[in-house]
Amino acid sequence: MASDTDVTAHYSRGILLQRLNAALKGDGVDPSRPTIETLAPYDQFHGRGMEATIELADLMPARATDAILDVGSGIGGPARYVATRFGCRVTGIDLTPEFCDVARHLARLLGLTHRVTFEAANALKMPFSDATFDGAYSMNVSMNIADKPGFHREIARVLKPGAWLVLAEISKGSGAALDFPTPWARSAETSFLATADETRRSLTAAGFDVVELRDSREKALAYGARSRAMVERGEKPPHRSVALIHDEVGKDAMANSARAQADGRIVPIEVVARKRQ
Repeated sequence: MASDTDVTAHYSRGILLQRLNAALKGDGVDPSRPTIETLAPYDQFHGRGMEATIELADLMPARATDAILDVGSGIGGPARYVATRFGCRVTGIDLTPEFCDVARHLARLLGLTHRVTFEAANALKMPFSDATFDGAYSMNVSMNIADKPGFHREIARVLKPGAWLVLAEISKGSGAALDFPTPWARSAETSFLATADETRRSLTAAGFDVVELRDSREKALAYGARSRAMVERGEKPPHRSVALIHDEVGKDAMANSARAQADGRIVPIEVVARKRQ
């Protein structure tokens, strides 16, 4: 069985901030004075990058008075965007300590430490009291979690009755087994995909009403086509976080993921749910 260490080893090598600073300099950006916009190609570690974050935020009924949980916050791009857009407070957790360190650093540079905080924590055992948060979201995280029922129950536990949950995930499609590496796993040992129906059933059993569950595969394929066209024109692609984190392995990871998405072995989905009262 895969351990937490196996998962974090896929993402962390201890030089992420140095690599990020070098990438920003390559874009002509002062690493000590980034903006949400200049960080966007690197701090949105999920399919379709900032485009997907904005669309997911469109589904959030967030208010300035809300305390919101980001489950699997990475280096904090979505948390900083959500906090800035809604004026709310966002708490991010991530299994990878290096991600949290970089996320805190970037929050300080952007003057957002009063709105966003980050903690290294396991999504199956979060360090929060029951009914702490008004809403929660998670973007491309559950693929590393084998215990989906436990994952959904733990999110339900820390949400207030009636609170909202918005998810963007890679679901299991049909056909042959995946080729590895992928952006989320080096091998099948740390890749745990569920079908869309399994996700719906797990959420329902955990105490959620699923308001909407939609397939975003066509949007993902279109985004990939636009990105490839940019590269062919000699431009940088809009989504560069996989290369930032995984270096040369990132090319194979992205190629394997793109093929699996094109032939339906994986299907990106977006989910809106409410915790029952």
